[in-house]
Amino acid sequence: MDLPVPALTVPLGDRSYPIYIGEGLLHDAALLAALLPARQVAVVTNDIVGPLYAPRLQAARAAAVGTAAAPLLEIVLPDGERHKTLPTVSRILDTLVANRFARDDLVVALGGGVVGDMTGFAAACYQRGVGFLQVPTTLLAQVDSSVGGKTGVNHPGGKNLIGAFHQPLAVLADTATLVTLPPRELRAGLAEVVKHALICDADFFAWLEANADALLALDPAALAHAVQRCCAIKAGVVSRDERETGERALLNLGHTFGHAIEQVTGFGPWLHGEAVGVGLAMAAGMSQRAGWLPAAEAARVDSLLARLGLRTEARGAVTPDAARAAMQLDKKVQGGKLRLVLLKGIGRAFVTADWPSDAFEATLVAHLS
Repeated sequence: MDLPVPALTVPLGDRSYPIYIGEGLLHDAALLAALLPARQVAVVTNDIVGPLYAPRLQAARAAAVGTAAAPLLEIVLPDGERHKTLPTVSRILDTLVANRFARDDLVVALGGGVVGDMTGFAAACYQRGVGFLQVPTTLLAQVDSSVGGKTGVNHPGGKNLIGAFHQPLAVLADTATLVTLPPRELRAGLAEVVKHALICDADFFAWLEANADALLALDPAALAHAVQRCCAIKAGVVSRDERETGERALLNLGHTFGHAIEQVTGFGPWLHGEAVGVGLAMAAGMSQRAGWLPAAEAARVDSLLARLGLRTEARGAVTPDAARAAMQLDKKVQGGKLRLVLLKGIGRAFVTADWPSDAFEATLVAHLS
C-alpha cells in the first residue's frame, strides 16, 4: 500500500512518529486504514466535530479490516475548556474499561486541543499507556497541541496542573477541516502561530506580517505553510528536550500570562489562543520595559496580533493582583521564583528568573488595569 510521505517526523528514537499535513487527508482511505489497524479503536471527539468527521474514520476502518471487525467506538465529550477535567477523563477511562480495551488497541483524538489533551492523558493512564493517534481539527491543535506529547487536564488551582508526557503514534492534520472553524477559533489558533515565529524564526514572523490577510481568508497554501512551519519548529524543540528540562520551556512564550487569564476567568470565557495572544503582547511589553526588546519590535508584535483580530490586553477581565496570584502556581515556578519566557528580539526568545520586578508590575498594570 503506497502511503503519502509524512510532511515531518518527530525524531525520538524508537518513539519517533510521522506528522501528515495536507488538504483532504481525511478523504485518503488508504492512509486512514493504515493508521487504524488495531483490534479495537475508540474515537474520542465532541458533539460538534464528531458528526463532521467520525463517519470518515468509520468508513476507512470498515474498508481496512472488513465489516465483521469491531466498529469504531465513539466517545463523545462536551465541548469547551471548562470540561477539561479529571471527571471528563474518567468518562473516557470508564468506556475503555467497559469495552475491555487492551494495550494493543488504539485511541484516536478527533478534535481540538481540549480533546487531544484529554485523550492523550487517558491513553497515558490506561493500563499505564496505550497507543493513540492525534487527528487535530483546529488550527491551534494542528500547529501546537497535537505535537509533542504533552497531555493533561486543568485544576481549579491552575492550568494543565495534572498530566503526563505521552507521545502519539502519528499526527494527521487535514487542513481542509479548518474551513469549518468559526472565525474566533481560527484567530485563536493564529496566536500560537505567532508564538512559534517569535520564539526562533524572524523570517517566519515577517512572512506572517505579509500573509496575515491570506491566513484570515483561509487560503489553503498559506494555511499549509503555517502549519508545516510551526510543526517543524516544535518537532525540533521536542526532539532536543522532550520533557521540558530546558529549551522546551521556550514554547511557553505568552502562556504564563495567558494561563493566568484563563484560570482567573474560570476556563470558559476566553479561548486558550485568545489568552495566549494577550500573553504574547505582555511578554513583548515586559521585554521592552526591561530593556531587552527594541520598542519598534514590540510594536510589530502588537500590530500583527491586532491585524489577526486578537486582543493585546485583558482589562476588565483580570486584575493585576489576581493574575499575580495565579502565576505563583505556574509550572515554571522553581525555588519560589517564577521563570518567564521573554524576548531579546523577534525570533529570539529566552527563559529567565532574573527579571526586573518593576517591569513585571508595569506590564500587569498596562495590560490588565
